[in-house]
Amino acid sequence: MAEKISQETVIKVSRLARLSLTTDEAEKMTAQLAGMLEHFRDIDALDLANVEPMTQPYPLKNVLREDVIAPSLDRDEVLGQAPNAESGRFRVPPTIGFDV
Repeated sequence: MAEKISQETVIKVSRLARLSLTTDEAEKMTAQLAGMLEHFRDIDALDLANVEPMTQPYPLKNVLREDVIAPSLDRDEVLGQAPNAESGRFRVPPTIGFDV
């Protein structure tokens, strides 16, 4: 039997995703993720040797529109409202390379 997902793993991943879960939410999320993983195990157990791979079951076509220049907000005014701006851009905290 495959290993089940632990609540500690769910809490660690939620921190990495910068989500703040309560104990009840972490328990609920752990149970939901465990159910999903069990469903994936059921799918993995199916004999799909004769099933042709596909990326999309329905034919799709991109619907594109013409680019239209329209009035927008003033960059300096928007960046003036930001908690941190640098070189004409929003400055955000790093999301890679930090320990949680």
